[in-house]
Amino acid sequence: MSRAFVKESDGDDGEALPELRVSEHRNLVTPAGLGQIEANVERLQAAVSDARAAGDRAAVARAQRDLRYWSARRRSAELVPLPGAAGVVRFGSAVVLQEPSGRRIDYQVVGEDEADPAHGRISYVSPIARRLIGAAVGDTVALAEGEAEILEVR
Repeated sequence: MSRAFVKESDGDDGEALPELRVSEHRNLVTPAGLGQIEANVERLQAAVSDARAAGDRAAVARAQRDLRYWSARRRSAELVPLPGAAGVVRFGSAVVLQEPSGRRIDYQVVGEDEADPAHGRISYVSPIARRLIGAAVGDTVALAEGEAEILEVR
């Protein structure tokens, strides 16, 4: 049977949980991203304690696995201060683009763990961010929907 059709363990059956995959890219983080990592570590430390107190072995296993991931991310975090307004896109920059239709798009280039494309926060290793980094106000960049001009970099 293909592994695609086998339920992955959630720890309830005593089977070891698979480790969460840590990215091979540098762990660049903004100040907000570092705060998110530290909040996750604190939350998971409390979750491990609560699960132990409740005698919930599966919850302990899940929380410990997640805590190992976030602790590793905290150890490898490289804090990058937010850039000043230089007009050139860098890690941490907020960018305003305009498509030929007039539609504006806002992005912020952030670390992998803080990326949330639905809210305009894109990972610095994403294809869009790679096109944006190093570009300046007035430059045109290719997007999936066509080209867009960089109007502003903050």
